[in-house]
Amino acid sequence: MSGAAPEEVIALAERRSVARASKDFAAADTLRDQIRQLGWEVTDEPGGFALVAIATTVAGPVASGDVASLLETATTFDVSVQWVCEGWLDDIDRALTAFRATAGEHRVQFVIADTTGLAPQRWGETDDVEVVWLEADTGWAAARNAGLRRALAPIVVAVDGSIEPTGDVLAPLAAALEDPSVGVCGPFGIVTRDLREFEDAPGQGPCDAVEGYLMAFRREDLAKVGGFDEKFRWYRTADIEWSFRVKDAGLRCEVVAVPVTKHAHRMWQAASQQERATWSKRNFYRFLEHWRGRWDLVLSGEPEHIDKSHDDDDSMTLPEGR
Repeated sequence: MSGAAPEEVIALAERRSVARASKDFAAADTLRDQIRQLGWEVTDEPGGFALVAIATTVAGPVASGDVASLLETATTFDVSVQWVCEGWLDDIDRALTAFRATAGEHRVQFVIADTTGLAPQRWGETDDVEVVWLEADTGWAAARNAGLRRALAPIVVAVDGSIEPTGDVLAPLAAALEDPSVGVCGPFGIVTRDLREFEDAPGQGPCDAVEGYLMAFRREDLAKVGGFDEKFRWYRTADIEWSFRVKDAGLRCEVVAVPVTKHAHRMWQAASQQERATWSKRNFYRFLEHWRGRWDLVLSGEPEHIDKSHDDDDSMTLPEGR
């Protein structure tokens, strides 16, 4: 979180500026590390420096729209990994531990957008985690966007607590995003031929949408495309809708194999069958409202025969467990 840095941090940053001016880069690096240990990141600017807090909890709860954006500030990490916490803190803890263990040389910013009020107690004093504490009635997409606005890395990974890395996830994603035509990538892709039935993509390569279990994209493209549609108060189909907006911006969706284990999806399990049906239909109607008939964004193109009997049917089919 940005804000006035403590005098101790400012003094270290000033000493670092003097060291850099004297070309004592070893001392400057040591001072940078000391500043990071105090929870701040220092970046050089013309005529001075800037300080941004990197491991703080946004005082809350706050409305999602009141969470300040850092998307126009200098990047100070290699990757930003972000979760929406609507409960099941142990799942996020498992994922967080695994990302730390497999990050390698990547400098990683961890951000948790929390609607429970429990995350500040769990991670609020953790050096490498920022908790964005949101009002309890914040919808899924609004919470995700609040976390995304805190990204201080050129590559952003939006991930669900059900995903546990079992190896280096970040390097393959970063490599895929070196291709400027790729707008979003991840290990779970889906394809469709009629904008109603979606199935798992057959393998690595282009797909029609990347599932929200794990989506990686460039921060600059996030700023261009915009965040998730905040009408999606539940998660389902929000990832497909955002993938289509990425494609509408002239970019591609890509399946990239990365080493992860997919555990139970808690938000799906916690909903009743009636809730799933009602919320899914509402979300899919929102998707169709935007993208009905946009065959130019579907890999298979416009089907030769379109079943008109489904024109008033707002149901959809997704891969098992999705």
